[in-house]
Amino acid sequence: MKENQNMKENAHQGYDKLDGQIPSTKKNRRIINIIKLILPIIMGLIAVFEYVYLPNHRPTAKQTNFYNGFLWILIGIYTLSLLISIKNKKLREHLIYKAPFYCLILLILMGLDILTLKTEKLRLPYFPYADMIFNAIVKDSDYILQSTFSSLKLLFIGYFIGSLLGLLTGILCGYSKKVSYWVEPFMKILGPIPTTTWLPVVMVLATTLFKGAVFIIALGVWFSVTLATMTGIRNVDRSYYEAAKTLGASENQLIRKIAIPSALPNIFQGLTAGMSSACTSLLIAEMMGVESGLGWYINWKKSWAEYSNMYGAIIIICLTFLFVNWVLRKLRDRALIWQEGMVN
Repeated sequence: MKENQNMKENAHQGYDKLDGQIPSTKKNRRIINIIKLILPIIMGLIAVFEYVYLPNHRPTAKQTNFYNGFLWILIGIYTLSLLISIKNKKLREHLIYKAPFYCLILLILMGLDILTLKTEKLRLPYFPYADMIFNAIVKDSDYILQSTFSSLKLLFIGYFIGSLLGLLTGILCGYSKKVSYWVEPFMKILGPIPTTTWLPVVMVLATTLFKGAVFIIALGVWFSVTLATMTGIRNVDRSYYEAAKTLGASENQLIRKIAIPSALPNIFQGLTAGMSSACTSLLIAEMMGVESGLGWYINWKKSWAEYSNMYGAIIIICLTFLFVNWVLRKLRDRALIWQEGMVN
């Protein structure tokens, strides 16, 4: 009896200690989160101070407010998001999670500015400083906009053609053994070969360079989407088909109602991989033959040793492809929203 009483007293003491620790832990976590949220603003101000007040390696170096303005825009956007997050818990959690990464980006920008403009450890013309790149983008904005439009036009034409053919081929190969018998051997032969390997042959055989580039982009997308779709449909549980057949479903309904919806996660994986392949093929095609687009612009500026323009175009490419992938990810999340219900 005494032992049981002692155990109960010890348990109560343990709960009292936990009750004292939990508020303290929550308070510490809250303080850490506040520090995390404020750090990007502090890092942004340090980056502005470094750019404006740290002396340049060459006092005569041309320095404008484009880069400085860019930093203030980043600080302003983050500050506005932080104010909105006061009443938006989801946004606040997102900012807490992303704050260390935002600090890293600002630290990289500051480091590059110190290595180029402030110390010239990375020398011109091969490593222009950030403000120089921003000036090059603004000065050559007309050319860059035209090149971006040409690249997007070529990218989406090739991507949509390859995606549609890949979906069709993948559905037929995944569902029908007869179709798979004829198509799959060619996929095994063409699959390991990078699509850009065919570029010299296609550029000779195609009636125009644009059509040749479209074919190269579509070929890479076709393979990725076909393989992913075929794999997704083959992994569908056969009991679903059997249950649907007992309810009187036709072959067309089996494909539309069971095969395709069940394979959607794999299909979107293929579409994402296809976009990556399309972007690579696009730049190589533009650099080797197509006389327009961002890849062509980069090659042109590199040949004239205008590296600030070249880096500016690379930044535009990165932003463009990030936006395209973001749109594709949003479409995937929208189409697969039913998976969240299954997980919950």
